[in-house]
Amino acid sequence: MKKMGGQKRTLFFKVRMSDSELQELKKLKDQSTEHSISHYARKILLQKPVMIRYRNSSADEFLQEMKELKKELNSIGDNFNQAVHKLHMLGTIPEFRAWIRDHELLQQEVNRKVQDINSKVIQLYEQWLQK
Repeated sequence: MKKMGGQKRTLFFKVRMSDSELQELKKLKDQSTEHSISHYARKILLQKPVMIRYRNSSADEFLQEMKELKKELNSIGDNFNQAVHKLHMLGTIPEFRAWIRDHELLQQEVNRKVQDINSKVIQLYEQWLQK
């Protein structure tokens, strides 16, 4: 049993409910910051304040769009890497060597930008999770 404020909780309070009521209670608990149904129910029954999580729908939409963009940029980067790898195999022609050098710099820039976007998305996601 857990002690709260010097008191040990030894008594049980039973409540009968249907499956749908229990599911609704779990859904309400999940919207709060409480970690267990017991904590949530105790606060509600004793009319104590319950902290409700607030979800910013515009941030959710932005994060979803950024995840899609990140996935697309990664695919583009992968395709670019494959193309440059194939060109390296054709590197015997001098014109290809110059093109390869130029595009390797472009590839590095694309990779840096993808990493920047990735780190920003992760930062935003972590900030959002803390709220």
